[in-house]
Amino acid sequence: MERASKIFVAGHRGLAGSALCRQLERQGYRNLLLKPRAELDLMDSTAVQRFFAESRPEYVFLAAAKVGGILANDTYPADFLRDNLKIQTNVIDSAYRSGVKRLLFLGSTCIYPKLCPQPIREEYLLTGPLEPTNRAYALAKIAGIEMCWSYNRQYGTQYIAAMPTNLYGPGDNFDPETSHMLPALIRKATEAKLAGAPAITVWGTGTPRRELLYSEDLAEACVYLMNLADPEFRTLLRSDEPPLINIGTGEDLSIREIAELVCRVVGFDGELRFDPARPDGTPRKLCDVSRIHALGWRAKTSLEDGIRRTLESARDLFVTAAV
Repeated sequence: MERASKIFVAGHRGLAGSALCRQLERQGYRNLLLKPRAELDLMDSTAVQRFFAESRPEYVFLAAAKVGGILANDTYPADFLRDNLKIQTNVIDSAYRSGVKRLLFLGSTCIYPKLCPQPIREEYLLTGPLEPTNRAYALAKIAGIEMCWSYNRQYGTQYIAAMPTNLYGPGDNFDPETSHMLPALIRKATEAKLAGAPAITVWGTGTPRRELLYSEDLAEACVYLMNLADPEFRTLLRSDEPPLINIGTGEDLSIREIAELVCRVVGFDGELRFDPARPDGTPRKLCDVSRIHALGWRAKTSLEDGIRRTLESARDLFVTAAV
């Protein structure tokens, strides 16, 4: 990508999209095409086609999606399936029709089978049943991967699908009804500390293991991938397998260990109580990141540092809520 290239970041106000914008700006890219939902509804195919025809972006980061934690996914599966299918179909097809040079589609490691061998290699896609609580979202993302692969094979496009592990960072969603595990823990521990509560309750048994990726590291990885020289980029575009690449740290902790680390960073010294009546989700989701390591990229931010930075970015939110 040239510094003056037209770059469309779809979903630029979300966790991943906002990190992408910060990373691109830090690296000197000055021609970012950014459209809030009020100006461009990505579920409106006519509006998306018009935007691409008029703006002619050269590169696209497709970070827009309807996302949520276990509760939201399990409660609104139709919404997660319908909305994500619409968004990615409109953007990917319009990118092809307007001649976009490269596109990076962001998914999630929930695309892999629930009881996948560990660590999870890209070729394990579609080798077993999915986790039921986020099946609809996962199927939508699998369809997005298939779209990228199909357009590459039929039309000669250069679209890749990056699958980050569990993401967190500045601008995260801390809503107790729709947030993911880590921001939910940060909120619970912070509010309990402010209120002087003796304990917090954590969903599940605390035994599942999770790999966590700081959003700024994800953004750096995505820009790195989009800037690969043609020979390296083409290694991701083979006709006999999806253009898929995992992004993660290659390390994981149990939910209990993550909760204890959050409490330590927050300064909450109360009791941790686990509720086994609540779902655990997938037992383990550790990425095999050898493919992206071989291309020259590794995550830099430790989990403790990432939690501290995420907490600092949201401290005003929790103080306001306590008042």
